[in-house]
Amino acid sequence: MNPIDVNTKFDLVPDTATGTKRAVMIGINYVGDDPGELSGCWNDVLNMKKYIQDVHGFEEENIVILMDDGIHTEPTKANIIDAYKTIIAQAEENDAIFLHYSGHGTKLRDDDGDESDGYDEALVPRDFQTNGMIRDDDLYELLLKNLPDGVHMTSLMDCCHSGTILDLPYLFKGDGSQTEMTLDPNMNLDAFIEKLTGKLMEFLQAKMAASLSL
Repeated sequence: MNPIDVNTKFDLVPDTATGTKRAVMIGINYVGDDPGELSGCWNDVLNMKKYIQDVHGFEEENIVILMDDGIHTEPTKANIIDAYKTIIAQAEENDAIFLHYSGHGTKLRDDDGDESDGYDEALVPRDFQTNGMIRDDDLYELLLKNLPDGVHMTSLMDCCHSGTILDLPYLFKGDGSQTEMTLDPNMNLDAFIEKLTGKLMEFLQAKMAASLSL
C-alpha cells in the first residue's frame, strides 16, 4: 500500500472511474442533546450533496442520506453500518464511492491492542448512549477490507479525531509543514499488516475454492 503523491491532481471522480457513482452522506446535529447539540451538520450534507450532483454527476438514486432531521433515515449505529455495508456490497470495478460524515467524533480506549497510543478513534451515531460508537476498527472492516479492486473511494470525515479514523497507515497535514505523506507514528504496523494479511488470505482462499469448483 503506497502513499498518495500529494503533488498530483486529485479528483473526487477520476477519469478511470467510468462506472456507477455512489455516496453515503451522514449529518448528525444531535437534536435536543445538552451539551452536545450541533447546528451545521445537516447543511454540510445538503451542500455537499448539491456539489457532487452538480459538479461530479452523482445521481439522486445513488445517494443515501442519513440525518436526524425527522425526514431522512435516522443515523443510528445500525443504520450507518447497514449503509456502509450496502455501498461496499454494491461496488464494482471502475465505480466511484464518496463517503461524507458530519457530526461528533471521539476516542475510546483501544480494546484489541492495535493502537500504539492506546486509543481508537470513533464516530458518534445518534443512538450512541444506548448502542455505542463506531470504532476505527469497525470502519476498516466495513469499508476497506472488502472494497473491490478498481473502486475509487473518497472519505470526508468532518469530525474530531478523524485523521486516522479509517486505520490507514499514512498521514498528511495541510498546514504547510509537510510536502509528502508520512507513516502515522502512532500506528501499530504489525497489527496493520495482520489486517492486510487477513484480507490476502481470504482472497487466496476464495480463489482456491473457485478453482476447485470448476
